[in-house]
Amino acid sequence: MNTTTTDIHPQSIASIEKLYPERIPTHIFPDSVSASKAVAQEIADAIRDRARQDKMIVLGLATGSSPTRMYDELVRMHKEDGLSFANVITFNLDEYYPMEPDSQQSYVRFMREHLFDYIDIKPQNINIPDGTILKEGVAAYCREYEQRIKAAGGIDIQVLGIGRTGHIGFNEPGSRKDSVTRLITLDRMTRIDAASDFYSEHYVPRNAVTMGVGTILGARRIIMMAWGEGKSKVIRRTVEDGITDLVPATFLQEHPNAAIVLDEAASAELSRVKTPWLMGPCDWTTERIRAAVIWLCQKVNKPILKLTDEDYNEHGMADLVVEYGRAYNLNIDIFNKLQNTITGWPGGKPNADDLRRPERSTPFPKRVVLFSPHPDDDVISMGGTFIRLVDQGHEVHVAYQTSGNIAVHDEDAIRFADFVADFNDFFKLGNKQAEDIYDKVKNDIRDKKPAEIDTPDVQMIKGLIRRGEAKAGCRYVGVPDEQAHFLDMPFYETGRVKKKPLSDEDIQIIMDLLENIKPHQIYAAGDLSDPHGTHRVCLAAIFEALKRLKANPKSDWLKDCYVWLYRGAWQEWGVEQIEMAVPISPQEMERKKAAIFKHQSQKDRALFPGSDPREFWERAEDRNTATAAVYDKLGLAEYEAMEAFVRYHF
Repeated sequence: MNTTTTDIHPQSIASIEKLYPERIPTHIFPDSVSASKAVAQEIADAIRDRARQDKMIVLGLATGSSPTRMYDELVRMHKEDGLSFANVITFNLDEYYPMEPDSQQSYVRFMREHLFDYIDIKPQNINIPDGTILKEGVAAYCREYEQRIKAAGGIDIQVLGIGRTGHIGFNEPGSRKDSVTRLITLDRMTRIDAASDFYSEHYVPRNAVTMGVGTILGARRIIMMAWGEGKSKVIRRTVEDGITDLVPATFLQEHPNAAIVLDEAASAELSRVKTPWLMGPCDWTTERIRAAVIWLCQKVNKPILKLTDEDYNEHGMADLVVEYGRAYNLNIDIFNKLQNTITGWPGGKPNADDLRRPERSTPFPKRVVLFSPHPDDDVISMGGTFIRLVDQGHEVHVAYQTSGNIAVHDEDAIRFADFVADFNDFFKLGNKQAEDIYDKVKNDIRDKKPAEIDTPDVQMIKGLIRRGEAKAGCRYVGVPDEQAHFLDMPFYETGRVKKKPLSDEDIQIIMDLLENIKPHQIYAAGDLSDPHGTHRVCLAAIFEALKRLKANPKSDWLKDCYVWLYRGAWQEWGVEQIEMAVPISPQEMERKKAAIFKHQSQKDRALFPGSDPREFWERAEDRNTATAAVYDKLGLAEYEAMEAFVRYHF
C-alpha cells in the first residue's frame, strides 16, 4: 500500500523543485489534509505579503469537494493566527444556471458555509457568478464579470479542482483555450457526478455560468488540487499527455506558473508512481517489486513463472534480476507470496499450519465485527466472505454505521406508509395514527420542492426501509437479529448529502460496540482515497476509535484483533496490494447476489448510482470475477470469483 511521495516541507509548496519529467509541476502529499494545509499556507503568505505592501490581492476560488479542507485551514488561520482577509478580493469560477443564491446547491451558499461567513472579507469584495440573471441578459453579464476581473488587476492566485471529464471551472471538453466567461451546457458525466447533491440527475441544472479557460490562464499563479483514485486517470492525462481541448485541464501545461497538488491516491496513475522503474533507478521495496512483476506479466501477457531474464531486461528491471540472481528466483518468490494470500478460511482454519496464511488458526471460532457504512455495503462488497465466516461457525456481528435514508426513492416511502395504513385497516386495529402518518408522508413528499430535504417523518420511514432490508440480508446469510447493530451515527443524519463533521459522539458509539463484543476480527470499508464521502468518514471514525481504545490498558483484547479492509462497490484493491484473497464458488456467488437482492430499494435503479449504469449486484459480480481472472492469468489457481482485503496495522 506504500506509495512514493515527494519529500515536502509541511508549510509550503512554493519551493518544491520539479523533480520529474511531467509537463506541469506536480506535488504529491500523503493525504488531502496535509496537501490542503500547504495550499492554504501559500495563499496566506501571499495575502500577508500584499497586506505589508498595503495592496489588495485577488483570489480566484473554486467549489466542490477539493478545496473544502483548504477553506477550513484558512478559517482556522483567521481565527487562531490573525490572518485578515480585509485586503482580499475574490472571484468564483462558476455557478449553476439557473440557481437561486439561497438554494442548498448554490455556490453562493457553498462559499458562505465554507469560508465567507467565518472571515473578515468585505462583502463588496466577493464576486460569484449570478445564477438568477434572465437568459437574455446573461451574455452582457458575463462580459461585465470579465471587466470586473480586469478592473481588480487580474487574478493573482487561481485555485482549481478538476472534473472527471478534465474540466476546469465548468469548461467541458471542447472548450477553447481563449474562451471567456460564458453560459455553457454541462457534460452528462458532470451532471451525473453532481446528482448526489441534487438527490437525482433529473434535478441537476443543464447549464452553468463559468469563467473561460482563457480567463483562468490569465491568472498569475494557478494551483489545481485533486484527491482520490477517481481523479487519478484524468490527472495522468492532464500531466503526461499532450494538450487537447478534449481535456481542458491540459491547457495548464502552457502556463508559466501552474502547479498540481495531489494526495497519494490521485497520483496512482502517474508514471513515477505506477511504473517508476521505467523512469530510471528506483528504490526496490517489497511492495514495489511485487507491483512491478505483476505489471510485467500484464505487459507481456505471461504468467509469473514464465517470465524470463529478457522480459525483465527489456522493461527497465535489469537491476532486479541482478539482485535475485536470475528471473526464476524472482518469479518463485512473487508467485509464492501471491499464493499465500489465497485462503478459503477468512476467519482462520482450525488445527492448520497458519505460518503462511493471512489469518490465524486460533482462536476458533472468532468473534467478528463487520462494519458496513451503508446498510448494503456488507453484502455488496464482501458478501461471499460474510457467508463463509457464518458458515464456518464464527460469531459474526454486523454494524451498520449510517441509516442510508437519503438513498431511498420517495415512492418507496409512500408505499411503505401506505402498507402500514392498510395493515391497520385490514386487521381493524383502530389506530387512526397510522392513517395520519400515511397522509402526512404523502403530503410532505407531494409538497417537497426539487432537491429539498425530506421532513423528519419521511427520513424516519426511509431509514426504516433500509433497516428492514439489512435485517433481511443478515437473516438470509444466517446472522441472528441481535447480532445486527444499527449505529445511526449522528454525523450522517442531516437529510442532505453534505454531512456534519465527525464528532466524539460518533467515535464513542463505535468504541462502545467494540468494547462490548471484543472482536478477534474487524472488517471495514477501506476507501482510503475518498476524502469526503460517507465511507471515508466511517473509516476515520473506526480508526480513531481503535486509536483511543489502544491507549486504554483495559482494552487488551486489541492485541489479538486483526483489522481487514475491503473496498466499496466502485473499485477493488489492486492485486499488488491484496493481502487476503477469499475464493468464491459459483454457488456462493449466487448466494451473495441473493443477499444483495434483499436490498430492494437499491435494486433496479439506486437513487445515487454514480457514473456506472450497472446494478450493484452486477458490479459486485464483475469485480469479483475480474479479480479471480487476474490471479488466473498470473498462473495461480483458477476460481470463479474472489473478494480481496488489505490488513490495517493499527
